Amino acid sequence: MDKKLLAVDDEPTILLILEHIFGGEYEVVQKGNGRQALDWMQEGNIPDIIIADVNMPEMDGYEFITHVRASGFFRNIPLIMLSGNENTQDKISALQKGADDYLVKPFNPEELKARIANIFRILNRAQ
Repeated sequence: MDKKLLAVDDEPTILLILEHIFGGEYEVVQKGNGRQALDWMQEGNIPDIIIADVNMPEMDGYEFITHVRASGFFRNIPLIMLSGNENTQDKISALQKGADDYLVKPFNPEELKARIANIFRILNRAQ
């Protein structure tokens, strides 16, 4: 199990759910906000995929996307945003800032798995 999934959310329940869903397939690294996640990545840790919440303390999801996409090292890491907000403008904003996908909480684990599989299929095609 050498693939890393970075789960970023201030809700411990969501982190536990992501660990449960993906723990068999990925090493799931959990961080409580965008600042912690960015600090961890800047220490030289490069995840294969990031699943992050939009509404977090210290550094929200939008700011996190901006930082990740501005970095040469992290620019191409697939990034899926989760949010309790169904507002279409929020989805558009996240996608425009560089998120690869956006799911509304509560999400269906099978849908999230399928979306991740699609992202990796597209990446493999591009290589």
